Amino acid sequence: MNNNFSIKNKVIAITGGGGVLGGSMAKYLVQNEAKVIILAHNPKNTEKRVKELNAIMPNSASGYTADVLDEELLAEIATKIIEKEGRLDGLINAAGGNMPGATVNPDQTIFDISTGDLKKVLDLNLMGSVMPSLALGKIMAEQGSGVIINISSMASTQAITRVLGYSMAKSGIEIFTKWMAMEMAMKFNDKIRINALAPGFFIGNQNRKLLINEDGSYTERGKTVIRKTPMKRFGDASELNGTVHYLLSDAASFVTGTIVPVDGGFSSFSGV
Repeated sequence: MNNNFSIKNKVIAITGGGGVLGGSMAKYLVQNEAKVIILAHNPKNTEKRVKELNAIMPNSASGYTADVLDEELLAEIATKIIEKEGRLDGLINAAGGNMPGATVNPDQTIFDISTGDLKKVLDLNLMGSVMPSLALGKIMAEQGSGVIINISSMASTQAITRVLGYSMAKSGIEIFTKWMAMEMAMKFNDKIRINALAPGFFIGNQNRKLLINEDGSYTERGKTVIRKTPMKRFGDASELNGTVHYLLSDAASFVTGTIVPVDGGFSSFSGV
């Protein structure tokens, strides 16, 4: 029986694969018999992740040390992927992050922002998805199929205090996703699809102290988020995986240019 939801033997690259979200996605994909290529900035993180994945399913993972802002290096990696795997079925752009200087603390105003840090955050979170999409998307254009999944944020469509640089970048991710989806479908093939996830609030290393106190109680910011989230909890990284699976599978064959919230209702609730 044909299973449109199967991702067995699909070759999927993940930038930021050494991180929490990218690592969770990589583990899930391997458990569902996909082949995963980890792209991470830190060689030790890359090696560690690949080892963990191959322990789950032998010969299921490989990796490259990659700077997502290095155009020449990304082109080299694209060539190596074709030489080794022969194709690329999916790309998940999970690389990203923030910097203190690109945020506005409660005792600051927008005029205290570090424009240098702001540019770095914009580069990492926007161009850090654009450049891998262009480098590895060429493989998909040539083979006539493939899926790219970008990572947006709840900070992309409404002003969320503090995270100026991150918000600006994620807003850019959403229009880039729609733009590339349009271009690939109209000028190459309708089997090339580009979509994005918009995660709600998930606890990670970067935001843990902002949302949760050492005793496990919520900070004031954490309480504000929970009040705006109908499910009244933070998300777990694993809760992104079902949507990732669907978008990578042939079951989503007519889905492109979409931004899918995975947010416990945060984006649909006014807070009133």
